[in-house]
Amino acid sequence: MSAPESGTDAVSENLYEVDAVDPLHRLVDRSGMSADDIEQIGRLMRGIADLRAAEQRLTEASQKYMKLSQQDMRAIQYLIVASNHGTMVTPGMLAAHLQISAASTTKLLNRLEDGAHITREVHPADRRAFVVRVTPGTMESAMDTVGRQHAKRFDSAARLTAEQRDIVIDFFRDMTEQLSLDDVAWAEDI
Repeated sequence: MSAPESGTDAVSENLYEVDAVDPLHRLVDRSGMSADDIEQIGRLMRGIADLRAAEQRLTEASQKYMKLSQQDMRAIQYLIVASNHGTMVTPGMLAAHLQISAASTTKLLNRLEDGAHITREVHPADRRAFVVRVTPGTMESAMDTVGRQHAKRFDSAARLTAEQRDIVIDFFRDMTEQLSLDDVAWAEDI
């Protein structure tokens, strides 16, 4: 299991402080910013790191509890949402969502079926295809444990005003765009 991002030593405590990461101002232009603004942005970056660490701990705990891999968990989540929407899922749909090959999808489905997490049935409209469904037991187990824990994020968002949520949404969209690897030369071959 990953350790939390925050630590007790001076290095750990300053991992997200811009002056510690970029003391020569090579990466971040902070001219015209007050010391308070810079310190607050550091706290914001620490908050994002702490959120990522909490999500990672939850992901790891849920995988251990469900005895599934991260890919398996993503498949189960997709199948639960599809079930809630009354959507029939084919192996091709699941492969496209998970961005894996047909062969990898077959292995994943075999593993999930062997673990009694899914069923495969002949597609009612196309007898050559299959429909994949999450089993009621796996759905209940996931909803009562992992799903319930993830759902607590809704409460945090609900406590914000509509205007505050719009600010957070815009912030996350902007940060996602800033972190995009599109047109980043060093990442092209990865």
